[in-house]
Amino acid sequence: MQASSRAIVSSQQGPHQDLVRRVQRARDSEWKRPPAEHTRLAFEKADRWLEAQSRPLILDAGCGVGLSTRRLAERHPDHAVIGVDRSELRLSRDHGALPDNARLVRADLVDFWRLALAAGWRPARHYLLYPNPYPKSTQLKRRWHGHPVFPSLLALGGALELRSNWAIYVEEFALGVETLLGVEGEIAAFTPGATFMTPFERKYFESGQTLWRYRVDLAPSLPRGEPIR
Repeated sequence: MQASSRAIVSSQQGPHQDLVRRVQRARDSEWKRPPAEHTRLAFEKADRWLEAQSRPLILDAGCGVGLSTRRLAERHPDHAVIGVDRSELRLSRDHGALPDNARLVRADLVDFWRLALAAGWRPARHYLLYPNPYPKSTQLKRRWHGHPVFPSLLALGGALELRSNWAIYVEEFALGVETLLGVEGEIAAFTPGATFMTPFERKYFESGQTLWRYRVDLAPSLPRGEPIR
């Protein structure tokens, strides 16, 4: 049966007119909200696990049901893969046993990213895979590149890959990276292989929607131990 997923509809015809201002404000303002206790505890456990792994890190941010974390761990057996999602229900979905080099973590990404930065994490690869985009023009601040955490996300460095079924969302993210770091990445439409990274990827593809991918190499822009903002 062919999947049926409605394409994203938005009043925006291009990147949000307020995006650059919001990104610059996030860069210039100190964010002082302390991390939630449950995320701090979850991060401490993940940090100990990562140290014991003694392998380069792949961070799967917003991993949903964790299928992408499994796929990445299988594809990169010489890396430690950590998938993070805030939903216990999604993380509890059964997609088979996790490989030894993978771990799923229930945590708030906004706090988890800042804790990772403060702890000196430097992922070799960093994935943001579907969906986020919050397409209403009034929802810019809920998109990752419109959120105050955006500078911390980028400061982790590594080879970052974002996927979405909304081209404008990908264009905005790329513009945010260029605004903060002056780094240009590559945006391209793509066709997934036989193994889909996430259930969303399968659903969007089988619904005939164009899938977009943004890739960029980020040099770490903050020193190890930068205070949480």
